[in-house]
Amino acid sequence: MMNVSRPAIHPVDVIPVAPTTGAIDRPPVRMKDVQGMPGTTGGLILRLSQFIPALISVSVMVTTSDFRSATAFCCLVLAVSLQSLWSLSLFIVDAYALLVRRSLRNHSVVQCFTIGDGVTSTLTFAAASASAGITVLINDLGQCNVNHCTRFETATAMAFISWFAVSPSFILNFWSLATH
Repeated sequence: MMNVSRPAIHPVDVIPVAPTTGAIDRPPVRMKDVQGMPGTTGGLILRLSQFIPALISVSVMVTTSDFRSATAFCCLVLAVSLQSLWSLSLFIVDAYALLVRRSLRNHSVVQCFTIGDGVTSTLTFAAASASAGITVLINDLGQCNVNHCTRFETATAMAFISWFAVSPSFILNFWSLATH
């Protein structure tokens, strides 16, 4: 038999909480309510900050006539398109959850968000890194007068910004899974 303390034998004292002065009485913030998690206002802002740079990156690349000249640029368009669709769909889910006051802290939902964030962030980072390498190569070879180096650099920078915004979402969701 295990040596376990039971409340009937060793009662647990309730620690009184000091009243707040002049502030609205709210329950204390629990670790589950960390801003940036799914279903919070911070999560909604993170999703929007992932979507906007990804959309700008796709728009800049697609409006460039010769982005198909390098495979890395095609991969960037594909990866950032996937990132923008993923971020937009989760933005809509987060907005709906906030409107109807629904919790998105279900294990299956958080697992789906974590896997999706991990896959899209990895693809976005890899494609942005490859595009940055090709853009530097084009610039070093002196081919910027023939190509649209400024547009390639802008699209690549926006992809990195989108990846940077996905990282907190992935880390928070992964942390939530690990502590669940």
